[in-house]
This record gives sequence, structure tokens and C-alpha cells, in this order.
Amino acid sequence: MSEFGKVAVILGGTSAERAVSLNSGANVLAGLLDGGVDAFAFDTKEQPLSALADMNVDRVFIVLHGRGGEDGTIQGALEFMGIPYTGSGVLGSALAMDKIRCKQLFKANDLPTPDFMVVNKADYEKASTPAIIKNLGGIVFVKPANEGSSIGMDRAQTPEQLSVAIDTAMKFDDAVLIESFVDGPEYTVAILAGQALPVIELKTPRTFYDYKAKYHSENTQYICPCALDADKTVQIQKLAKSAFDVVGAKGWGRVDVMLDRQGEFQLLEVNTVPGMTAKSLVPMAAKAAGYELSSLLLEILKTTLDKTV
Repeated sequence: MSEFGKVAVILGGTSAERAVSLNSGANVLAGLLDGGVDAFAFDTKEQPLSALADMNVDRVFIVLHGRGGEDGTIQGALEFMGIPYTGSGVLGSALAMDKIRCKQLFKANDLPTPDFMVVNKADYEKASTPAIIKNLGGIVFVKPANEGSSIGMDRAQTPEQLSVAIDTAMKFDDAVLIESFVDGPEYTVAILAGQALPVIELKTPRTFYDYKAKYHSENTQYICPCALDADKTVQIQKLAKSAFDVVGAKGWGRVDVMLDRQGEFQLLEVNTVPGMTAKSLVPMAAKAAGYELSSLLLEILKTTLDKTV
């Protein structure tokens, strides 16, 4: 473990995903310690990032979810401080975190993704909701541009529901993504050092895979490896890798995909610091590929030695 040196597990923070980050960080820290790494927890809400300079830190394992952790902010600060870190760099983090820019990149590179519209707080008019519903097929998902873990997200199929959903999303962000509903199964593909891991299918009795389904429900089903045939599995893994590369993501992450009624995959988003709790998807996919938690974390740490992957 000497090549990794002293590792700070950066967690917590001040975003709306703080609670998830604390859980993820505790899981990562325990796994690193079990793997023999000299690691310690560093909560950016409790200590200024500049304190790392006096701690003889050799590298950072970023487990900050949401704003400040996935948007390129902390990545830029660590670049300035000369401290290697896990995951994507400044640009890849920023582009993946911004759901609107991410979707625009998918479209510009001819990658399949549901149709969408953007609503900005500065010029939003409630009178526009009937047209939005009609233009996007009758059922939509509403998402704040820069939140994760389904925070501020909701489904709508009437102008009244859409108005409420937009108001809720605008509590978290001035820009809101409104996306056509895809009526089909949802999948997620973890990426590790340039390779796609086994595909997971998600099933929930809830309206959609929301915050409660992700972190609190006992009824959410995770099918890994999924039941897709070999050709479809290769197709979704290639698509996920393409999406990951298009936004400039590096190291490790996760890409969320749905399968529509026509049998075509539709990209939803790229996650550059996915959850690492006991219920999270990346450890689940890694386990199906033969990695226990500690070995997965060591593989992620290895990517700090080679930032080309």
C-alpha cells in the first residue's frame, strides 16, 4: 500500500446530499482500512480544504456527492494544491453534474437520450406548462439541473402537476430539465478504469427510482447481472462507455440508461461520484465482476496513478 501513501477520504460537505455522502464516506473509509490503506476521514463542512496541506496527504478519495463534490469545484482546488484525487477532472465533473449540458452533449454526439426542454427561473411562465406536456409526449420527469440522488425530481402528466414539480425543482436550482418519460426498464452501468462492469436492472414498486427507493426502501430489486441477452448487454455497455467518454469523465463512475418501448436504449445521465453506501450500485456491480469492496476501492485508487483512464 506504500504507493498510495496517506489517503484523505473527503466526505460530508454542505450539499443536499450530505447525509448520503457521510454514509458513502464511512463505507469507503472502512473498506480502505480493511485493505491496509493509511486513510482518514475529512469532512469539508468541519474543516477548510486548505488544512490538507498541513496533513502530508498523498492523495484524496473523493466521496462528496452533489454540489462542491461532483461539479469540478473540489477537483479544481485539489489541482491547484497539487494533490492527486480519484474520479473525473474539473471539466468532466462539471459537464456530468450539469444535466442540461450533459444532455446537450449526448444530442450533439448522436447518442440516444429522451427529448427534453429547459426552463429557467428568470423567464419561466406557468402558462407554458400545457404546451410543455404536449410537446414532450404527455408524461415528463422534472429535474433540477445540478442535483443528484433524485433530489428535487418528480414525475408529471398534467399541467398542474408540472407546475408544482417545476416550483419544487426551482428550490434547488435556477435551471430545470424537463425530460420525456421513457416507459421501460431502467439499467445502470458502472465504469471502472475504462471498462464497463456487469449491468444492473432496477425495479421499484414506487412511481420511479427516487430517493426513497434508492436509500430507504426494502422493496427495490437489483438484478445483477441483468437479464439482457449478450448482444443487448454489449450494446448498453458500449453506449454507457461512450456517454462517459463524451462528457470527459475519468477513473470511475456510473451511467444510467433506460430501454424504451421500441427496444432502444436511452441515456439519462452520467454520475462521476456515485453512491458508495451498503445499498449502492457500483459496489454491487463490482461484486458481480469479482471485486469485494476493498479490492474495488484499491482499483479506484490505482486510477490516481494513471489519469489517462
